[in-house]
Amino acid sequence: MTEIPSTDTPKGPLKGLRIVDLSRLAPGPYCTMLLADLGAEVIVVGGGRAGVPIPELSRGKRFVSLDLKAPEGRAALHALVRTADVLVEGFRPGVADRIGAGYDELAALNPKLVYCSVTGFGQDGPRALEAGHDITYLALSGVLGGLGPKAAPPVPPLNLVADFAGGSLMAAIGILAAVLEARASGRGQKIDAAMVDGALSLMAMHLPLWHTPHWPARGEGLLAGDKPFYRTYACADGRFIAVGALERGFFETLWRTLDLGEAPDHMAAANWPTIERTLTDTFRARPRDAWAALFAGTDACVAPVLEPHEVWDEPHIAARHPEAGPHRVPAVPRLSRTPAVAHPLDETDQTRAILTALGFPEADIDKAIAPEDPATRSGLNWPPPLR
Repeated sequence: MTEIPSTDTPKGPLKGLRIVDLSRLAPGPYCTMLLADLGAEVIVVGGGRAGVPIPELSRGKRFVSLDLKAPEGRAALHALVRTADVLVEGFRPGVADRIGAGYDELAALNPKLVYCSVTGFGQDGPRALEAGHDITYLALSGVLGGLGPKAAPPVPPLNLVADFAGGSLMAAIGILAAVLEARASGRGQKIDAAMVDGALSLMAMHLPLWHTPHWPARGEGLLAGDKPFYRTYACADGRFIAVGALERGFFETLWRTLDLGEAPDHMAAANWPTIERTLTDTFRARPRDAWAALFAGTDACVAPVLEPHEVWDEPHIAARHPEAGPHRVPAVPRLSRTPAVAHPLDETDQTRAILTALGFPEADIDKAIAPEDPATRSGLNWPPPLR
């Protein structure tokens, strides 16, 4: 692999893995951020109407700006691809082919290339060319239909399930698997990472229970938040405590810690109204943090419901991730010898330095660089301006 000098040399288990990232919206950039944290060299190819990924998903990456409509820009991309192990893109099917970044064309240049397409609906099927967002894929995978209170509309859990879990994480798993296989076989392959597919996979434990006593309808079920042993309760200060005493031993510890006498059979539906009234009245008597202190160190699965700004002061999180914060989430998971590292954010344009290191003709570099025209961008700015 051609070495490209950098002031922040990646370390970690993926050191030496070069990824070219053409993606923009959340799933692709989060996937490559995780891989960058683990030591991969990620080169983000910007330029064009879509803009660049948001800073929160850009740490540890290097940025170039190429005009893929120009022959020199495509040639520069191809020069990068010849030295890469992985390419990630998030275009609708067919778009990458039209800009010289399709799998067949790039695989001909680099037969070992692992090419990952991260899209909502995948590369085939009736909806493959449709636009969508996380909520769209949740709606079609059955996830959204099972979330939210019984007497109100379904509620999406931010964009965590389809975009990040079903998209980013599944793509990262596919990339790592394909890279391992390519090192053995000498051949790359194309990964079709569809967020709707990922959302379906994430439902493996739950789908069989739909319309059964364990999950009869939206807002009802063992894990739906309506059972007295697995829900939140309001406290005296208007904040909330989370109870997850699903197993018998945890429930008995909950009941004993609250000094409520002998614990009833919490899996008997006839007891649920009484249990709920008792816990509602009990938790309403004291503020949230008083209950958190009482249950600290117990095996009752009880925890304070923290608002996002409170997370970083929570003692356990602060102890494990003292340098983390709202703009710097931890690098995960922990590895004992080659740990993941949250590398610094550097969004400076390195097009000229990287192309020069690759031996790209100096006369063509200016022609390869994309013109900067923010007025023509059509991508989603995050967060979008509110008026």
